[in-house]
Amino acid sequence: MNWLHKKTVFYGIPFILLVLSLLFVYNNHSLYDRPIAKVTEVEVEESTELVDVHDNTDQRFNQAIVAEIKNGEQKGALIHLENTYTLSGAYDHEYSTGNELFVWIDPQEGDDELTGSITDVKRDKYVMIVGWLFIATLLLVGKKQGLFSVISLLINALLLSYALDIYINTQNSSLVLICGVSAILFTVLTLLLVNGANEKSYSAMIATIISTVALMAIMSFFLWFAPEGGLRYEEMGFLTRPYEVVFLAGVLIGSLGAVMDVAISMSASIFGIYEENKTISLKALKASGMEVGKDIMGTMTNILFFAYISGSIPSLLLYIKNNSPLGFTLSMNLSLELARALAGGIGIVLAIPIGLYTSLFFINRKKVRQ
Repeated sequence: MNWLHKKTVFYGIPFILLVLSLLFVYNNHSLYDRPIAKVTEVEVEESTELVDVHDNTDQRFNQAIVAEIKNGEQKGALIHLENTYTLSGAYDHEYSTGNELFVWIDPQEGDDELTGSITDVKRDKYVMIVGWLFIATLLLVGKKQGLFSVISLLINALLLSYALDIYINTQNSSLVLICGVSAILFTVLTLLLVNGANEKSYSAMIATIISTVALMAIMSFFLWFAPEGGLRYEEMGFLTRPYEVVFLAGVLIGSLGAVMDVAISMSASIFGIYEENKTISLKALKASGMEVGKDIMGTMTNILFFAYISGSIPSLLLYIKNNSPLGFTLSMNLSLELARALAGGIGIVLAIPIGLYTSLFFINRKKVRQ
């Protein structure tokens, strides 16, 4: 019964939180200052075929929408809206019954019907649903470790937000230094929460920090030796901060997760082999560890590559569709992503031998104590 009670509490509390959070986001209209309207009727009034100078075709639709105001002084009133959208959906949306929209209400005189315009979509409930699906997956698969993973993720998100606030609100502060301190905190908190306070976690922490510092030193030298190095910073055009510093901070935070993953994989594998056979020699452990490192190296570098490049697919399609030269297209859209992926790959490769030797160091200490 004790086991059943613990399991009920473990899954029951998140379920209660799920229900309460969904009830909240579905009924939190009064907390918003902007008017929110829920679509009750939609009618397509007109459709037009569009063709541009490059023979790209699209179709435009005009919607007449009736919606109910859900907050503010005019709560319960109906508002009439117009919406224009295209099949491509690049800068617009098709709305349907049940959608909740942020609207601008036109000033009215007398008893005229309300009219206005759509400013945005209320998406908090969709974000909440996806977030809880993510948490449920972690809890079902990872059990206790999954719960600690959720906690560490929330703490890391708060720390990163706080770190960026410090940088924005403090003059002459170093973004790389702030992110570096944050990265150390991320590493320590994540590994302690997920794996506990043990030599395996300590080994992974040291390997992660050393590998990340080495990676940042290599990237800093590259940017110093070859200014810009063929990188295109156009996507940072609206920043008022040095592009190289922001890029380095992005490399640091972006590669940290992959480096940490490799470090803990190396540490867990080597310690696992040792626990199974405590008479194994350090030479045999080293050989086994290198085999493990070779196995995970290729998959992890591919993960980074696909994660970074996937975000550029829409821009690539847009440039190619408009007959931009291939070299120009790749240079404009992939230079920073490829640089981040390659930098992360360097960190992954460095983490394998560093993680191996730090693990062997701790295992050797255990053997001496025994």
